[in-house]
Amino acid sequence: MAEEMAEDRVRLEASWKAALHEEFEKPYMRNLRAFLQKEKTARKVIYPKGDRIFSALDLTPLTAAKVVIIGQDPYHGPRQAHGLCFSVQSGVPQPPSLINIFKEVNDDLGSAGQHLAAQKGCLENWANQGVLLLNAVLTVERGRAGSHQGQGWETFTDEVVSVLNESRNGLVFMLWGSYAQKKGAIVDRTRHCVLSSPHPSPLSAHRGFFGCRHFSKANAYLEEQGVAAIDWFDVV
Repeated sequence: MAEEMAEDRVRLEASWKAALHEEFEKPYMRNLRAFLQKEKTARKVIYPKGDRIFSALDLTPLTAAKVVIIGQDPYHGPRQAHGLCFSVQSGVPQPPSLINIFKEVNDDLGSAGQHLAAQKGCLENWANQGVLLLNAVLTVERGRAGSHQGQGWETFTDEVVSVLNESRNGLVFMLWGSYAQKKGAIVDRTRHCVLSSPHPSPLSAHRGFFGCRHFSKANAYLEEQGVAAIDWFDVV
């Protein structure tokens, strides 16, 4: 895992690698690599697998991004995390926040013949359409939520948000909860659409996530920019 993060070996989509290559040589990233190597040497189980750490960037190139959704940590249970925030691997039961996200999609855009099914939870097709599903922290130890916070990932993903803000125009940023809103505070509201609401967690969804209509608002904004809307029902 740590070896895969060496700048010359990192598995990263070309447009993101060009934009972020200097980050991999900064002291904080060297420290992060050392931390991950120490965890690996201690035989700790880290999620997601090494080749999935940068899946959000790999599946949604910088040049193709349309919508940015910011999460916090990867899921820390078996078979869940695969590098996309809020998403789980195919066949894995939906976590509570994802259930609420799908409820809002259905309430916002659904019809009698179109709705998201309870047995689906992999959002790779969103990513392939241009939805960057970015966690602030890209790794976690099995069974220990938040265990890799404060090790350097936040600095790296701050740079991802900065690159998006500065190099692109007309993006939609969905900022759910105070953590995401703080991370997205640098976004230029005059050049991008920023949609904020409470987090979709069961603890807060009823305080304004439900009914936020972010999915229809995002599509309306994209279409105003002459950009194809997202098919939010395309999940597996």
